[in-house]
Amino acid sequence: MAEKKVITSTPNTAKKAIVKPVGLPLFEKENYKWMAIGGIVIALGMLVMAGGKNDDPNTFNADSVYSTTRITIAPILIIFGLLIEIYAIFKRPKVQL
Repeated sequence: MAEKKVITSTPNTAKKAIVKPVGLPLFEKENYKWMAIGGIVIALGMLVMAGGKNDDPNTFNADSVYSTTRITIAPILIIFGLLIEIYAIFKRPKVQL
């Protein structure tokens, strides 16, 4: 016959699982605050990248299209906003026992 194995765990190896009760929201107010800040930073980067319009539509102004603001600062703002969004999503709520 097959023998039954009994596995015992010591208190040092046992891990406690914190389970949120059903019905509570996934995110808290602070997560939404960070999400809003990230969205504003991304929108600001998009506005900076859009820049202004050219006075004469028949001429090409390379200085305004390839300016430091549009090529460097705007993408940095957008990436920074995306990093804020990632932080807001992964931020764990404070667990009160």
